[in-house]
Amino acid sequence: MDQNNYAEAVYTVPQVAKMLGINRNLAYELARRGELPALRLGRRLVCPKQAIDRLLGQGSQKEK
Repeated sequence: MDQNNYAEAVYTVPQVAKMLGINRNLAYELARRGELPALRLGRRLVCPKQAIDRLLGQGSQKEK
């Protein structure tokens, strides 16, 4: 997988925090507790786009 595909497959934790409207530190804490899907790649913590998109989709489905 080249770097462009990698960048398209994950969100950074700060990106997810902005999408969810929460503080960056809270997003890191949720990832650490396992409440936010995240993977550690070396020193980086990233969130798979499919998992986050599914998480965001669940919220909109519950509101219907």
